[in-house]
Parts: sequence; structure tokens; C-alpha cells
Amino acid sequence: MSEPRIDPTFYRSAAEAAAAPPEELAYVVAFDRAARRHDAMTVVDVNPDSGTYGRVVGWTDVPGVGDELHHFGWNACSSALRHEGHDMNGLARRYLLVPGLRSSDIYVLDTVPDPRNPSLVKTISGKSLSAKAGYSRPHTMHCGPDGVFLTCIGGPEGDDDGPGGVALLDHGTFEVLRAWETDRGPQHLHYDAWWHLNRNVLVSSEWGSPSMIEDGLVPELLLGGRYGHALHFWDLEQGRHQQRVDLGSRHQMPLEVRPSHDPDAAWGFVGVVISTEDLSASVWRWFHDGDEWKVEKVVTIPAEPADPDRLPPALKPFSAVPPLVTDIDLSVDDRFLYVSCWGTGELKQFDVSDPAHPVESGSVRMGGIVERTPHPAQPDVPLAGGPQMVEVSRDGRRVYFTNSLYGAWDDQFYPDGVGAWMAKLDAEPRGGGLSVDERFFPNGEEFRGLRVHQIRLQGGDASSDSYCYR
Repeated sequence: MSEPRIDPTFYRSAAEAAAAPPEELAYVVAFDRAARRHDAMTVVDVNPDSGTYGRVVGWTDVPGVGDELHHFGWNACSSALRHEGHDMNGLARRYLLVPGLRSSDIYVLDTVPDPRNPSLVKTISGKSLSAKAGYSRPHTMHCGPDGVFLTCIGGPEGDDDGPGGVALLDHGTFEVLRAWETDRGPQHLHYDAWWHLNRNVLVSSEWGSPSMIEDGLVPELLLGGRYGHALHFWDLEQGRHQQRVDLGSRHQMPLEVRPSHDPDAAWGFVGVVISTEDLSASVWRWFHDGDEWKVEKVVTIPAEPADPDRLPPALKPFSAVPPLVTDIDLSVDDRFLYVSCWGTGELKQFDVSDPAHPVESGSVRMGGIVERTPHPAQPDVPLAGGPQMVEVSRDGRRVYFTNSLYGAWDDQFYPDGVGAWMAKLDAEPRGGGLSVDERFFPNGEEFRGLRVHQIRLQGGDASSDSYCYR
């Protein structure tokens, strides 16, 4: 019997992933805030030797309207190598599972045979997600060893603000199997989840229930410490809650969790959107200490003073722009952490060779609530929005980001609109430092008037895969 063919983009280790051929395409979701047109998966050419470099070269509408496509992910990736004897025949990094954060429907797009024109092959209804897993408002996809982990903000239909959690999907048939948790303990609010494979640990974070987020940030809830402010640690195999670690109620909304790519490691980072004490944002490190998990703040990014006349109504009383750290990304070699400051319009790079003591090593400004810093390709055009969803290439040399956060929150902090744009930075993978690629700036009508959010890179990226070997 011949050996099963393994997808060449299933990498055994982070080093193997970094050494593989670079990406040539980026998949970027786009949505219509007005919910009059179809949301879409766009495909951007990221091959610098191509005649269409930096252009949208593919477009796939989804059937519904008002989905607000947000985060999405692959059906399978390197973590499929985790189990010995796992049936790998036919399993490949082929399908993109694309949830609608508002509709709860999930679209399955096939990137084969034409990677530039993904085709819709299946729709998983929000009703099925609710009936089989008890969740709604699907948010983040992570391909796991034996299925797709889909984090959800809301509870079942009719109880949207019920506990959010993780739905488990089959990574071959895409069917919703069940809720992943067997014992959720005190966990109620939910946002992101990822894991330390060899430690049998899943880490999850908190945002807010649907009623707390879908019409924008609610000041009374923020000041009352009602948004999420804790991390949760779970038994990965059994789905059992083990420990809750509270960051303190003033540290509101710990969102993206980025564990070390070393499968034997027991540390990672989470970004916190805002402090109610001084409007600063922060990055925290979790780590295992003895018999328990601990969390400590390792980066503080202060708010920037601003003329109230240049601020949106929500910020005028404070005379300051909060950084609003809304995404972070850790390079595959665990060397650099990238931090999106969507409010001030800054993308920061930190050297985290010592995870307990990050050192800022690079920074680029673009957009921002007050500054509206332009892209060098269009130096006379002020930009709205700011660095938001950030994605890093496997070799750590390229950093991509888009400018929209979430429809209602865009409108609240950028009431004159955010437009649509995507940028690319060149990163120095050894000593650090960032520079803007002036050739790469898809924007505006290139995205047909839709707003753009998450990015996935062909063959994997820094936030797609978890590796099984060192």
C-alpha cells in the first residue's frame, strides 16, 4: 500500500514553515456595512514579480446580505499531523470556512482548482450551529488536530446573550459536531481561543455578548467593567475548564490570544483594548508557574492627547485618543510581536526574544482617528481607519494589515467613514525594523466600496497554524 500523500503546506515545525515557498496570494474578506450588497472573499496578488502585484485579482460573492464576514480560517493545517495514524488521505489546506458574525451563517469556499477564484461549495446555516452546538455569532476559526474549533460570541437562537463558547466542526465534511466544552466552569463571555498542543491546554479570551457589541461600544458597560477582562485555561482533550485568571476590571477586552509556536512552550500574549483608568492599551503575557497559570502586563501603550474638536463624540470628554489595541500577531519564529493600535493609527513591532521583557523595535503610522496619516503611495490623501487585522508571513519578512475593525465600531470612532485599504510592510527578521512597501496599496474602488477585515495567506501564515514538533 502506498504512503498517504501529505499536503506540503502541513509543516512539522515552525522552522519548516518559515523555509517553505512564500505566499503568492492573500485572501481578504470584505463586507457591506449597509447590508445592501453581498459580502465577498477577495483575492489579492502578493507576488512582487507579478504584473498585478498589489491588486485585487479574484472576487467571490457570498449569497446572503448583512453577514458581516469577519474572521475566517482553513479547514485543516499543520496541526493535523498531531495524531499518529490520523487519516490524511485527501485532507488538505483547501477550504476556507468563512463565518458571518451577524448572520451566524458559515460559507465554505474551495480554493482548488483555481486559487484566484474560490468557489462556494457549502453553506452551514446559523440554525444548524445553534441546534447542534448551542452557539451563535461565530467569530474565529482555528484548524485543530481533529477538527475545526469555531469560537462564538453568542448563545443559541433565542438566548443570544447566553454563554459564548467553542463549536467543533468536522474538517472534512464541515458538519457542526457539538459544543466543544464539557464543563465551562465560570466562563460566560467569549472571544478567541488557541492552544499549547503538547501541554494539552487551550487558552480563551473575552469580549462581550452580542447585545454589548453589535451597536457599538457601550460607555456605561465599559466604565462599569462589564466587558471581558479575564483569560481561561482549559483541558484541550476533555474540554474542561481548569482556571480563570482575572486581569482586573479596568483592563477591558482581552481579545486576540497568540501562543508561542513552540508546541512544548507554555507562554503567549494577549492584547487588551483599553484601560478605563487612563485609556491606555496593553499587552499581557501568560505563563505557567508551578501548578497554575499566571498573567502579567508586559507592554503599556498610553493614550495620546488630542484637541476635542478633532475627536468623535465618544472621545471628546477625554481630550485624548486611546491606542485601541485590537489585534496582535506573533511571528512564526516567536521573535517579533506586532501590535495594531487602531485608534492612533500605529503598527508597532516588539522584539520578544525575552517574552517577559518586550522591546519596541519598529513602528509605522497610517490612518488614525486624529492624524489620518496617508500611505506613501498617495501622500496627499488622508486615511481613515488604522492598522487593524495584521498578518505576518511565515518567514517573518512581510506584514500585511487592513483598516476596518467592526461595522458599528468603525462608525462610532470614525463617523465620517473608514473607506477600505490594505497595506504591506517589509520587516527585517533579524534586528527588527519596518518599512512601507510603496508599491502595495489596494484601496477604495479596488474593493468595490466594501470594507475589508481579516487576511489569510496562501500556504499558511503566523496566525493560521500550530505545529506539532520542535
